Amino acid sequence: MTDHDDRPADRAPALPPTADRAAYQAELDRLRTREKAHTREGDAIAAARRRLPMVEVAAGLELTGPDGPLTLLDAFEGRRQLVAYYFMWYPGHDAAGQCEGCTWVTTQVQELSYLHSRDITYAVFCQGPYAESRRYRDFMGWEVPWYSALPSEDELLVGRHVGMMHIVCYLRDGDRVFETYWTTRRGVEAMDYSYALMDLTVYGRQERWEDSPPGWPRVQGTPVDEVRLRSDGRPIPQWSRVAAGRSDALGPGADPPAG
Repeated sequence: MTDHDDRPADRAPALPPTADRAAYQAELDRLRTREKAHTREGDAIAAARRRLPMVEVAAGLELTGPDGPLTLLDAFEGRRQLVAYYFMWYPGHDAAGQCEGCTWVTTQVQELSYLHSRDITYAVFCQGPYAESRRYRDFMGWEVPWYSALPSEDELLVGRHVGMMHIVCYLRDGDRVFETYWTTRRGVEAMDYSYALMDLTVYGRQERWEDSPPGWPRVQGTPVDEVRLRSDGRPIPQWSRVAAGRSDALGPGADPPAG
C-alpha cells in the first residue's frame, strides 16, 4: 500500500492508502461483516420499538391548518398512523433566521406515497404561528401537510423540551389517539438521506466531531460539537430559493414566493 497522508495541509485533502483489487476487497469484506451486524442490530431495535407500550393522547387537541382550527385526530387524514415532525420556530424572523436543522430534515421529506401505502400520514407540526410559518413552507416550496401546534404544544410535548425538534409517532384506534414513539436531536436523522450518503463516502460528513484520519477535509468555522447546516448566513437549501427570486419576508403582508 502507498500512504498519501503526508501531503501538505495547504494542498488537496489527504487520500486513503492505495491497494490492489484483492487487498481492497479483503478490507471491504471485513468491514461488511460489521455493517451486516449493524443492520441486524437496527432490525432488532426496530422490533423492540414495535413492542413499546403506548400512551393515550387527547384526540381533540387543537392544531391550526389552512382552513383554521382542526384536531389531532383530523391530522391523521383518515389513516391509521401519523408521523409528526415538530418544527422549531423563531417568531418574527425572516427566512434566513429560521432553524437550519429543521430546514435540513424537512427538505429531505418529499415523496409520501410509500408512507401512505402503509396507512401512515406524515405532517409537520410547526411550533410557531400558522400564517407566518406557512409562508416559510411556501418559500421553501415544500408540499407536505403543515399545521401549527401552538394551540396545544405544551400538551402534545408534555414532559419534553418545547421548542426543540422532535419526531412523534401516533396510532389511531377509532376516535382514540395514542403516542407510540418519539425521538429528538440526532434521532431526527431518520428523515435524512444526505448524511446517510455522505457516510458512505471516503470523506464522510466532514464535520469536526467525526473520527477521521489526519488531513481529511473539515467544514470550517463550526464548533467541534456542532454540524454545518448554514452557508453564508442562511440554511443551505435556501440559496436556490433566493436565486429563484423568493422573498425572505414571512410577516403579514409578505409577498408570495415567486417561481
